[in-house]
Amino acid sequence: MGKRVAIIGAGVSGLASIRSCLEEGLKPTCFEKSDDVGGLWKFSDHGEEGRASIYRSVFTNSSKEMTCFADFPYPDDFPSFMHHSKLLEYLTAYAKEKNLLKYIQFKTLVSKVKKRPDFSITGQWDVITEKDGKQESAIFDAVMVCSGHHVYPNIPKESFPGLKHFKGKCFHSWDYKEPGIFKGKRVLVVGLGNSGCDIATELSHTAEKVIISSRSGSWVLSRVWDDGYPWDMLLISRFENFLRNNLPKPISDWWYMKQMNSKFKHENYGLMPLNGTLRKEPVFNDELPARILCGVVSIKPNVKAFTETSAIFEDGTVFEAIDCVIFATGYSYDHPFLDDSIIKSRNNEITLFKGIFPPLLEKPTMAMIGFVQSFGSAIPTNDLQSRWVAQVIKGTCTLPSVEDMMSDIDETIRERLKCKGE
Repeated sequence: MGKRVAIIGAGVSGLASIRSCLEEGLKPTCFEKSDDVGGLWKFSDHGEEGRASIYRSVFTNSSKEMTCFADFPYPDDFPSFMHHSKLLEYLTAYAKEKNLLKYIQFKTLVSKVKKRPDFSITGQWDVITEKDGKQESAIFDAVMVCSGHHVYPNIPKESFPGLKHFKGKCFHSWDYKEPGIFKGKRVLVVGLGNSGCDIATELSHTAEKVIISSRSGSWVLSRVWDDGYPWDMLLISRFENFLRNNLPKPISDWWYMKQMNSKFKHENYGLMPLNGTLRKEPVFNDELPARILCGVVSIKPNVKAFTETSAIFEDGTVFEAIDCVIFATGYSYDHPFLDDSIIKSRNNEITLFKGIFPPLLEKPTMAMIGFVQSFGSAIPTNDLQSRWVAQVIKGTCTLPSVEDMMSDIDETIRERLKCKGE
């Protein structure tokens, strides 16, 4: 009899995990808090606590040619870069085509996952769920956490002196849905990631003035690359990866910066990363450079301090009469159903081997799917993660020693901090 596997969340990672478990002869049960599949890609016009949230205008940054499950291509009439509604349509079709829905318990909240008393021998877990006010507990041989990391907004208030005295509105990009209410407003967006750039460019069509504040700059790439092809069809290849990993560092750095600056010179726009040769994850926005040239979006350095009505930047300039501050400052890793002893966090980084396995468990029967930040689409990346995890749970793959896993984690964290310029 196949091992019983609890899967938490029915988004991209959850659907991939159900399929991978079935392929390995395991018995999956997926628990989904909402009433449908899709996770992050299921849009709602209001934020729901404990769930990821996207804005109405979100499009994918990866092309359909590079984003599909290996055995389920997109329909020919889908655009290369999809509105969130088209991606949700695809995920729904995938779940139906692969007969995955019967393994999902909808409107079911996982409130607690804890080790069984004999965990060191069996590796089993007690999974406690709530549905319609009733609580149930079941035993599982393994747990795959697929609940995502765009759930708990991170606003580093302690990093901004005077913020508590600011009298305008202040919220996280998690709460942002559409630009209508910002007509004629003066808006400061803190953060130069994908959400910050998307929101700023969208608001620039209705707001009076939009400023983006960035601590360290960012590469901003177009979705459309050479000869009109989607960027990822040309930049994500074995050949490109070979060049990045095997060329001498000075040549590799020169080639990398040449690619990043191929559409426009970032230095001229105030966007240049503090250390341009570091492989910091780029931002994809086709409109931002033009909005900067038109003067409706401005780029400023980090906020030094807030007053009641303004922001003072580190270069000494001031943005006066601010109506609203939107913090596009990322998310905190939090899993309220897990004990801190299972998933440890350092500097807002979860301690996981290859971004997937908690290394200190006596048995490798828990995995986190979808927490690896890849250069490219999440769907094939998460699919490969779930396939590996299913084989580890089944016993056909084994993990390295705890010592080797911890050494790998330490090296990964050092590289990540270096890429952030810290």
